[in-house]
Amino acid sequence: MPNIIEQRPKYLVLPVGQDIIFAVSNVNIVAQELKVKFVAQVHISSGQPPNQSTNTDLVATFKTTPNNKGVGMFDFSNVVENYVKADNMAFSGDFGAAEYKGESSNDVPFPIHLIDKYSRNTNNVRWLAVRFKIEYLGADPAYPNVVSNASGNSVDTDPLMLFNGYLKDTDALEYGGSANQNFGWDWREDFLLDVATQRFLTNAPFEQSANLEDYGTMAFLQPQINDTTDEITSVLFLYFDANGSALGFDAINLTSPNGAYGGYDGKANKQILYFGCFPANLYGDGTTTFAGLVSAGTIQGGKIQFYANNVGSPMTQAYTININCPDGKGFEPIRLCWLNQYGAWDYFTFNKKSTRSISTKGSTYNQLAGTWNGSTYRADSYKGGKKSFRVNATEKIKINTDFVDADYNTMFEELINSPEVYILDGFQDDSSKSLLNNYVTPVRLTTSSFTRKTVANDKLIQYTFEVEKSKTLRTQSV
Repeated sequence: MPNIIEQRPKYLVLPVGQDIIFAVSNVNIVAQELKVKFVAQVHISSGQPPNQSTNTDLVATFKTTPNNKGVGMFDFSNVVENYVKADNMAFSGDFGAAEYKGESSNDVPFPIHLIDKYSRNTNNVRWLAVRFKIEYLGADPAYPNVVSNASGNSVDTDPLMLFNGYLKDTDALEYGGSANQNFGWDWREDFLLDVATQRFLTNAPFEQSANLEDYGTMAFLQPQINDTTDEITSVLFLYFDANGSALGFDAINLTSPNGAYGGYDGKANKQILYFGCFPANLYGDGTTTFAGLVSAGTIQGGKIQFYANNVGSPMTQAYTININCPDGKGFEPIRLCWLNQYGAWDYFTFNKKSTRSISTKGSTYNQLAGTWNGSTYRADSYKGGKKSFRVNATEKIKINTDFVDADYNTMFEELINSPEVYILDGFQDDSSKSLLNNYVTPVRLTTSSFTRKTVANDKLIQYTFEVEKSKTLRTQSV
């Protein structure tokens, strides 16, 4: 008799930070045969869902002996998390490359944060499919003393769509299946874009602030796997001036020329899409209504409102970005971006006082005084004594928020826990041959604790963080 999958993840879309557990049984073989082991052939694909009948996407084979209930249990969490990672660069490839100021990512590679319209994911999503077999002594009648796989007993899983996210203790798991033995996190509750109460892949507040020069993206799930969902046709942007009067709109359609789709073929890179939603992204495109408003000076101090749209029907809640007016105090804005819970990016601009400090560490040597390698000795005054051979400098920046709402608490908690944090520079005038390496600076958050503040406890909420630039400034060597 074929193997039976007794337990599997309840949902076919799941973060790699969730337990990915399968339980497999075969009552007759376990009871009657010797040296029985269950075999799991793990297939992971970055393109279309794997075909378990081939070895094209086979990455590993695992074996386990039956437990006391005759069941083989596998946890693939630690395996699959090695195959997904953050998307730092915009997607490049045929039929759907991203753009930056109208330049294709095929011609000029650039960070994901700077995209004009959309970008597919590159590393965030992978497909997982498993074929379970069973082996025992004499499974092949021709070799009665050899342990081999039993033919005709294999069973295949449905493909699972995995993305580079994790679960918190507050994210509820649900049981399901015919005997309520399957469990998983119901992503559809918040992220299946089919009604106007859904969300993009972020825990950031629905209302944020940004400077006119700030870049940033959001991302959303639109999986093409057994779960039905209404197609998202565009993201609609509405613009308002400082008095709340409407100034116009942009509907950014999900099409290949805009970096989105090139046909529904099930490829992993189409399952999560990023879109540029902050002022510099919309202005850098150059063709948007927003770009005209910036040039005319009518959007300063106003706001941007946007949501996912399906032929006139909202498919997410509306998000608002209030555009900051200059405060006249001359503080240098420091914009951080970091990897959030769902493998997308969050952003915040620290507009208040920031303090930069530089610490140096160098190697020294003792130099002889004068000139010894000539026909005569010359007493050069600049020579001699203890000298620096090389000086390496590390820069730290202490940054402060303005007074913020308690809605930012979850977002800042993820900043403290994020493995990837960067300083993101604002809009610049680039040459056509620019390497674009001056936008993203890797930093390490040296603030190691976070105290959640509330209006009831603290009245006014303000946070201070400290970051250290990851790269040292190397000076000349002597």
